[in-house]
Amino acid sequence: MSNREVDVIRDMLRSRPRPAGLAERRERLDRLGAAFDLPPDVRVQSVQPGGVAAEWTDTPDVDPGRVILFLHGGGYVSGSIKSHRHMIAEAGRQSKARTLALAYRLAPEHPFPAALEDALAGYRFLLSSGFDPAGITLAGESAGGGLAVATLVSLRDAGDPLPARAWCSSPWVDLTMSGSTMTSKAAVDPLIQRDYLTELAGAYLHGADPLSPLVSPIHADLRGLPPMLIQVGSAETLLSDSMALASRAGETDVRVTLQVWPEMIHAWHLFHPQLAAGREALAEVGRFVRAGS
Repeated sequence: MSNREVDVIRDMLRSRPRPAGLAERRERLDRLGAAFDLPPDVRVQSVQPGGVAAEWTDTPDVDPGRVILFLHGGGYVSGSIKSHRHMIAEAGRQSKARTLALAYRLAPEHPFPAALEDALAGYRFLLSSGFDPAGITLAGESAGGGLAVATLVSLRDAGDPLPARAWCSSPWVDLTMSGSTMTSKAAVDPLIQRDYLTELAGAYLHGADPLSPLVSPIHADLRGLPPMLIQVGSAETLLSDSMALASRAGETDVRVTLQVWPEMIHAWHLFHPQLAAGREALAEVGRFVRAGS
């Protein structure tokens, strides 16, 4: 049975097709997020951890020792604090956590490893600010989800204390686009197609090896990483990425929960004000974060 709420969002996305220009693409994604107002009790504060633009949000009942460090989606070339502000603020409310959203540097102006360097700077800022790793969740959506896993691998290899848990929403973890759902879900995914991802990967990689574990962490050794919650929609070309990440994590003794949400499209959490499944998914995130502390 068709989900009428998702159908409305599909119609809206079809009425606002992705433009050709990079500046226009960035503006389009920001407008999608800015269409939803923040609730009046959400407090927002700008900060620059390690020189990276970032933004705190919190609500009145947060646990001050609990924080979500969030890496937005947008294929490494677009997306921003603005585009995802309302979504991560709601994830924080459900988790009773402060959130720190990073505006990591974007390609093609700043290709790999700039985004990874900024993510590491953001995490180390939390540690230097006195946050206990046991209270930190590292989170990311789409490209930000892949970046979150690469960040965990880099932190482990550097000997840094790891966060207590990780939440990945539709993570893009294979920049070779080899997953079977790149083809099998192409007809139902209204946002992400192989040709588009190939273009984005080229801008981000800028000659780097797409098989590198720090750009395609599906090829990384995931041993020792913290528990993961992976959420993905069944109507996504990136479904294979999530399934492969969950399998890879499980094979290396990482505790992983994979949730495949029927009929959901890419980035459905963004539309939670008008989509019940978006609210339910964020409530699941809240339970996952709160259960670990």
